[in-house]
Order: sequence, then structure tokens, then C-alpha cells
Amino acid sequence: MFPAMISSVEMMLERWKSYEGKEVEVFEEFRLLTSEVPWPQAHHDANDSQRISVDDLVDECKTFYVAGQETTNSLLAWTVFLLATHPDWQEEVRKKVLNLFGHENPNPEGIAKLQIMDKVFNESMRLYPPLTASVRNIGREVRQGKLILPSILNIYIARLSVHHDPQIWGEDVNQFKPERFSEGVAEATKNNPAAFSPFGMGPRNCVGNNFAMMEAKIALSMVLQHYPFTLCPTYIHLPVLHITLRPRHGIQLITRPL
Repeated sequence: MFPAMISSVEMMLERWKSYEGKEVEVFEEFRLLTSEVPWPQAHHDANDSQRISVDDLVDECKTFYVAGQETTNSLLAWTVFLLATHPDWQEEVRKKVLNLFGHENPNPEGIAKLQIMDKVFNESMRLYPPLTASVRNIGREVRQGKLILPSILNIYIARLSVHHDPQIWGEDVNQFKPERFSEGVAEATKNNPAAFSPFGMGPRNCVGNNFAMMEAKIALSMVLQHYPFTLCPTYIHLPVLHITLRPRHGIQLITRPL
């Protein structure tokens, strides 16, 4: 899957050449990117034994689109927005990427060393979690002191609210500060696993966690290798919830060749 990710990002960057110095709508670009990645693996060109059935493909498409394509698209879009508005962090991440890869395509060994990108993505998902809530069915009666939770109860976990709780994150909760995660998630959340859950938690957390982060790291690394970017003056900031948390009017950037 790693080569498929590289190939898809290369195609996206080739399209971007026509936008150099002009406005590019990155939300739609990342939507196209994240929809392209699964197809080379699904339609393996030579080995029939690795080709999945039509029924399996339909099921996987549903999973990739709802749980993977939309969420990864949202993660990438909000992250480049934050880096465009915080050029110091954009430059710091770019330096690390260039130090690891130069202008060669990313490789798995280097991707594993991008801890600075982990911090940036974590802070992006804290501020703009692609999925703003989770719902869990209790399944059996639970007693917490005098509180009785019946088995038929569904619990709504407002992830967006928890991620913006000043009692957990401090008075600078609304600021973009990736350094919160310098010592890891446990330290950032004061060992409260429910305080930060962009991929859910427990045995039913997101099975695509590692895939999504790998895809996002590859895409962002390759963008940073080729383009510095700034926010377009016409950008209107209006996050809305439509399956995922997305920018109502898209995210327009100005890119220039590095």
C-alpha cells in the first residue's frame, strides 16, 4: 500500500504545478487523493490471488469512504490550514522532512521518525477532530455509586467538547500548540485516555488508525518537499459538521515552488 500512496500523491502534486502562484482548493484536492489510494490495491493488475471479490470491494469501499476517505481528507485539510497560519511550525516540519528525505520520496523508515509530524497531527485532531463525537451502547446495566445506567442506554461522547475543555488543556485550549504533545499523549492528557480520542478508544477504536496516519504523513511530507503555502486572503473560516468536521467554503491556499 505504501507505493500506492506515493503514486497518488505524485499525481496530485503534478496537478498542482498548474496552480503555482495561484489559488488551490486543498480540501477538494485531498478528497481526490484519499479516494485514489485504495484502488491500485483493490484492482491488482497482475496477481488474481490478491484481487478481492466484487462483494468484498463494495464493503471495503463503504469503509474507506465513510471511515477513511472523509476523515483523512479532513485531517489533511485542517492540518495544512493550521500550518499555513503558523509558518514557524510549517518551516520546522519542512526542515525535518527535508533532513530525512531530501527531495526523494518518503520511505517507511523515515516516516517512523517524524515525531514532529505526530505532534502537529495530534494538535490538529484536537482542535478539529474529523469525527466530533462517538456513540456507545452500554449493553448491560452499570452502577456507578447511586447512578444506575440501564442496558438500553446509548452514551453520546462529545469529542469536540472534550478536546476543547480548558480544565484538561489549559486556558490556551483554543490555540494551536503542537508542543502540548512533546512528551506524548499520556503526558498531554495527564493520563486520562478519554481526554484525547480522535480515533476512539478501547477495543472498538478505529481499525484504520495506522493506515490513516501513514497516508497523511506521506501526503504532507511530499507537499512540504515541494511547496511553501500561505492562506488565501479570500478564505472564510467556517467549520461545519457534515459526517466529518469540514470547512464550509473549502480551504484555499497560495502555493509557490520551493
